Amino acid sequence: MNTPAMHYPSAPRVSIVIACFNAGDQLAACLSSIRALGIADLEVVVVDGGSQDHTLQVLQQEHVLSLQWVSEPDRGIYDALNKGVRLARGTWIHFLGTDDRLLPDFKQMVALLQDDDTLYYGNSQPAYRDRVRPSYELLGGPFSKYRIAKYCVNHQAILYPARIFQQYQYDPQYRIFADYALNIRLWGDPQVKRSWQPLDIVQYNMTGFSSLHTDRLFKQDKPALVRAHLGWWVYMRFRWKKFRKKVYGEPNW
Repeated sequence: MNTPAMHYPSAPRVSIVIACFNAGDQLAACLSSIRALGIADLEVVVVDGGSQDHTLQVLQQEHVLSLQWVSEPDRGIYDALNKGVRLARGTWIHFLGTDDRLLPDFKQMVALLQDDDTLYYGNSQPAYRDRVRPSYELLGGPFSKYRIAKYCVNHQAILYPARIFQQYQYDPQYRIFADYALNIRLWGDPQVKRSWQPLDIVQYNMTGFSSLHTDRLFKQDKPALVRAHLGWWVYMRFRWKKFRKKVYGEPNW
């Protein structure tokens, strides 16, 4: 089943792109967290992989949010997100999982968007099943080239300029960490401006599929991606710290 794109008199400021499959209950709660913020200049794009549960009923009953959606087979989450980008009409694009929830600071972040050539990002608040542990060791704060060589900034914490996707897209060969591969490329692109804002904009599910599984191909390719996009100095520091941690047990700082 495929619904036609909705048409609006003007493009929204932000498009939130969500990929889902058989996650009706989670999707309903996710949409509720968006709806509760009351952001008028926003659209939601849901790309469903052909769910057989009540996902389509949830989508058909949504009448508050500016929503467009498609339901058809895809080649995985990042293929779905690439499809969502092509449907999106916003000046900025934000990616959200069905098991993630927007926080009130997201509305404040949207109000700060000014330069449509700039990638704006904030903090993710980690959630562990039914409890929240607000720890920002890995998920919060500004990311340098070296820091992103070590850790991924969650794409749920980022509002990307839509024009970035005229040049870039998710590489679906990385079935779990294509967002990390994309961000390594963007942090290494001198034409991409970045602005960190000290705002907790999303509650990120730390027990989801991507947090509990390993992307072997990405792990294999990561050193080459770091070297190619973040530079030789970052690569050598990254490898040296990995070596010292392995040999001497030192922290990988």
